[in-house]
Amino acid sequence: MLELILGGARSGKSRFAERLAAESGLAVSYIATSQALDGEMTGRIAHHRERRPAHWALVEEPLQLARVLHEQAAANRCLLVDCLTLWLTNLLMLDDAARLAEERDALLECLDGLPGRILLVSNETGLGVVPLGELTRRYVDEAGWLHQAVAERAQRVSFMVAGLPMRLKEVS
Repeated sequence: MLELILGGARSGKSRFAERLAAESGLAVSYIATSQALDGEMTGRIAHHRERRPAHWALVEEPLQLARVLHEQAAANRCLLVDCLTLWLTNLLMLDDAARLAEERDALLECLDGLPGRILLVSNETGLGVVPLGELTRRYVDEAGWLHQAVAERAQRVSFMVAGLPMRLKEVS
């Protein structure tokens, strides 16, 4: 089963996904897409690490998400990806449109055939004003298009507000 969990910053999306993973009864692999490029991000990573159970497997992959999903997915495993928008940011910062398209397409192509439970966490960025600057507008556009494509493939889509999940889609 593929589930997309969207929400704003500090909406509770990661905590909700972690709870779903823990309750799945499956072995959990946490796939982290962030990179500790500054002190603030290092602190965020440490906070997430402290919250996760020690027995969960950890894979850190900032770019080749489809490859890792193929390698890690199994019928008896839950994969928790946190998060798609950090992954997208990593690709945008490469300033290589071909690589972004290649990795995005690979991700979208692999999602339908993955065994087990897949939880994808991502920041909803399209609820505010249109940002100033070409790169931030491109980020919002790319995130919106990615979310639409993933949501189309997902059996369940949830939107987090104030720590509360709102179910947007549920396919049995």
